[in-house]
Amino acid sequence: MKAAPFAYVRPTTVGDAVSELVDADGDAKVLAGGQSLVPVLAMRLARPAILVDIGAVDGLSSLRRIGDTVEIGAAVRQRRVERDDLTTSVPLLRMALPWVGHRELRSRGTVCGSLAHADPAAELPAVACCLRAELDVVGPDGARTVPALEFFIGAMTTVVGPAEVLVAARFPVADRGEGFGFAELARRHGDFALAGVATRVALDDAGAVREAVLCAFGVSDRPVRRDVTDLLTDDEAALREALEPVATALVDTAGDAHGSAGYRRRLLTVLAARELIAARRRAEEAR
Repeated sequence: MKAAPFAYVRPTTVGDAVSELVDADGDAKVLAGGQSLVPVLAMRLARPAILVDIGAVDGLSSLRRIGDTVEIGAAVRQRRVERDDLTTSVPLLRMALPWVGHRELRSRGTVCGSLAHADPAAELPAVACCLRAELDVVGPDGARTVPALEFFIGAMTTVVGPAEVLVAARFPVADRGEGFGFAELARRHGDFALAGVATRVALDDAGAVREAVLCAFGVSDRPVRRDVTDLLTDDEAALREALEPVATALVDTAGDAHGSAGYRRRLLTVLAARELIAARRRAEEAR
């Protein structure tokens, strides 16, 4: 199929982009990399009257270190983030990016575009929630910063309003004594994950576990994060058993032809236990 007819604008400032969205009165879509939006348009699942291309907006192609965070502008391609030395300070982001689609898609797709699209099976929203990233949104009422844990409100749905633009995402850099893990299972590499998990373990100065969290994706209508500090153990079998009630609570999908809810619970239990132990090992190496 082909997309329904639409108008196209390419503003050069954030203010102009917001003005175009205001004038469209809810009948516009923001275009960054287009790797999620264009297929949706082609299948006519969305029929906006106008596309607002932010690829030429000044300042949105910035990738920089600001204090203890790495800021990624809305026009920054995933492939750039995957390969830039600056992002080695955010290990979980580097772990997850190779699992996002295929290399060719990452060469055009943007990090912020994936976050704004909010696919429940997407990797980057889970990373953002696991790390408590912060997202900058600009609209007609000005700028605001939204914690990642409050950004996603349902499948393909975020707090970004129809006249607002997600302009940047800030991910905290890893601290001493922090370790991370990431894993997913899909039918083929690049397919949507049947279940996946991002993990973070932080140790105190004495080497004891200060915090352990997991963020699951592909199992609900948004990324779901849980503190599992009290459950963490070096015994993987015991950890799997302890995580079973957590997986039962987190997996609320009805299942589909590719995997039942029960199958996804088992997947999540195994992946979470393995990646929590791996994150703890990396945290010990990072002390």
